[in-house]
Amino acid sequence: MYLRVLTAAFAVALTFAAAAQTAPVRPKITGISHLAVYTSDAAATDHYYRATIGAVKVPDPENPKGVRYAFNDVQFVEVLPLPTGSGINRLDHVALNTDDAEGMRKYLAAKSWKTPASVSKGADGSRWFSVADPEDNKVQFVQPARLPKTVAAPNVIGRHIIHVGILVRDRTVEDTFYRDLLGFRPYWWGGMKEGKVDWVSQQTPDSHDWLEYMLESGASGPGLPPNMTQRLLGVLDHVSVGVASVDEAQKTLIAGNRLSGVHDDSPKTGRDGKRQFNMYDPDQVRIELMNFRATEKPCCSPFTADGPAE
Repeated sequence: MYLRVLTAAFAVALTFAAAAQTAPVRPKITGISHLAVYTSDAAATDHYYRATIGAVKVPDPENPKGVRYAFNDVQFVEVLPLPTGSGINRLDHVALNTDDAEGMRKYLAAKSWKTPASVSKGADGSRWFSVADPEDNKVQFVQPARLPKTVAAPNVIGRHIIHVGILVRDRTVEDTFYRDLLGFRPYWWGGMKEGKVDWVSQQTPDSHDWLEYMLESGASGPGLPPNMTQRLLGVLDHVSVGVASVDEAQKTLIAGNRLSGVHDDSPKTGRDGKRQFNMYDPDQVRIELMNFRATEKPCCSPFTADGPAE
């Protein structure tokens, strides 16, 4: 009898061990890939990203109606035509780089997250798929080509997209996806006033790039808060480009007669202690130039991880 019980227990242990060995492991998330936005004026947007920002215009292997403005070999802003009925929304999706798109799809599916049946493949060798986060934001995982085409962007104002920000209604709900499931790590949090949290930043598991929750009160879920304006939404849904010196970057833009459209009057120091300078594309999507390093002590929270670099 004892031998039968022991044998059964051993078989159960082997079953659990085998299941653990076959459970998909989360592939690496190696940083920010891109922000995809809509345009209502393709010509004006093209001038902004090429002449002001200095990014390089390249074809879009994901969408023949879109175009990419590349900052480096694997980071870009994707611009898509404004769909009918979009209202004030100009964000299509945020995208993260991974070393294994199919592995990530299988990992999320194994965790009971809704995923497509397969990844998509581009002519450039890249692979990708999209899911929805808990508040129905579209999140794309991109596996760049094994040997991505070199992007020469001599005039780009900054070569590294260090973070993207998105409107978030409920921090706790979003954490179930980004932190619990994907393994994002705390980096910094703060607010306009003491005692109020407006921004929560968490780095990707395998890089120093980060995703920023731009918190707005209201019930969690899809849809925009009441009284949201296109200008405010463009402030919230944004892309940030790292530079060694925001002040020098602004001087470069002014000297080259590149600074046009809507932008801050001058650089300022954010609540995180980093210098920053805000500019807006023709559809009011914010491009934030930000120093890699803080020059003053941050408010609210210390940094809990190293920052990004060029």
